[in-house]
Amino acid sequence: MTKLGQHFLHPPAGGKKIIDKIIDVAEIKPSDVVLEIGPGRGILTEALLENAGMVVAVEKDEELVKFLSQKFKNKKNLYLAHNDILKMDFSSYNLQATSYKLVANIPYYITGAILKKFLSSSPPAGGQPSLMVLMVQKEVAKRIVAKPPKMSMLSLSVQAYGNPKIISYVPRGHFSPQPKVDSAIIKISDISKDFFVGSVGSPTSHKINEEGFWGLVKKGFSHKRKMLKNNLSIDSDVLTKSGLSEKVRAQELSLEDWRKLYNQIYQSFDRLST
Repeated sequence: MTKLGQHFLHPPAGGKKIIDKIIDVAEIKPSDVVLEIGPGRGILTEALLENAGMVVAVEKDEELVKFLSQKFKNKKNLYLAHNDILKMDFSSYNLQATSYKLVANIPYYITGAILKKFLSSSPPAGGQPSLMVLMVQKEVAKRIVAKPPKMSMLSLSVQAYGNPKIISYVPRGHFSPQPKVDSAIIKISDISKDFFVGSVGSPTSHKINEEGFWGLVKKGFSHKRKMLKNNLSIDSDVLTKSGLSEKVRAQELSLEDWRKLYNQIYQSFDRLST
């Protein structure tokens, strides 16, 4: 592992086939703008440059930036940024005005932070990508696509914004240096904020306060072993009116269950305050 936690795909160990699969799954076209996080030695970058109209590659490691600058010095469709992806202001790169795709083999330790930054992103700080194809830890991928009764803050925070799917698993031997865990290619499609904005004609067409919703979910998961009503300090009838058992725990609720519960709690609050 590098000093910044990166593991690079190793071509002799089948990395080329994995790269081809990522490009295929991301449906990269000549009209696409692609954001790549942590290009490393440029194996994925090279394939992206061959298929996309423009690639914005963000690398934090100064030595790797120098290496990539030399390797791709003749590529006109690459913008190489020496920056920290978590601190970067994307309004400067016009991504908020473009339907772009996020494709990356990301450092594992910032997976959660990257998902949060880009899935919840709004102008003018930058917009959501239309699609994300990421290489993440196998166990993290499983948590992202989980269903009740194995939901978590992570699975909800991804599923509220898009449709995650595990494409394939990648054994640890395909990387150099070799990590201690296997990986997975995950695709997140249909990315939007429709869950919070609502859709016309839907019985849940009213807006949901994004910050308030996540505050409720976070409180619900504050003590995983406790029943939800105790974590939220609510009466059992609030749960039953939401179609839930009074003994239910946070990990047993689907995203739609949380929507119903949020609406029930805040409708009750609105009635009390009027």
